[in-house]
Amino acid sequence: MMKKFAMRNLRLCTKDCLCLYVCPTGAADTENSIIDREKCIGCGACAESCPSKAISMVPVDMPPQQPKEAAVLNKLNALSGSKTAQEAVARELGQSTHNPALDQLARALERSNRLMAEDILREAGYMLPQSGNANRFLRSLLDHPDYADVPVEAVKRLLELLPANEEEPETESARDGEPEARPERWRCTVCGTYMKDRCLRILPARDANSRHPCLSGFRKMRRR
Repeated sequence: MMKKFAMRNLRLCTKDCLCLYVCPTGAADTENSIIDREKCIGCGACAESCPSKAISMVPVDMPPQQPKEAAVLNKLNALSGSKTAQEAVARELGQSTHNPALDQLARALERSNRLMAEDILREAGYMLPQSGNANRFLRSLLDHPDYADVPVEAVKRLLELLPANEEEPETESARDGEPEARPERWRCTVCGTYMKDRCLRILPARDANSRHPCLSGFRKMRRR
């Protein structure tokens, strides 16, 4: 059986406090309302008794992310690029109009396309925070601390809390015993999206000329 521990969603908690009475170790009784993971034995009594369903049992060791076939990933990446382009068009439309109704519609379209793009990207391999893709993305941000909009300390903290549970894919240079070349980094001049080597993109580009769905060029990032 998979070992689990209890986690409380403070937004859902209605302060009924039944969990305090049923917890055999006192893990649910804390000053900050966050269940003490060190005391929790994973019995699930608190989650079963909670009337607001604010407590969930979370696996101690998260399972690895299910891999997807290349054809599926290509379709998902293309679709996310389309939604990102539509988001940019809606943003420009809202910024260029003085019609309140049209501005409201543009904002709604911008937000809906952003949400759809985020969902598609999660399905494309960024669903689980402990996945190899998410871990590599976070580590790639640390390669460029000279940019003010990269929250370096927050990224470091996430890497500490979310260790990857997938093995790193072996590169050709590693198999040949040669040091792997450090990839170039590029950044969208409109939305700030990062990519590297003009082909391994966090968000897909529209064509081979490194054009982003925002229809802007990418600026090469300065190295330290």
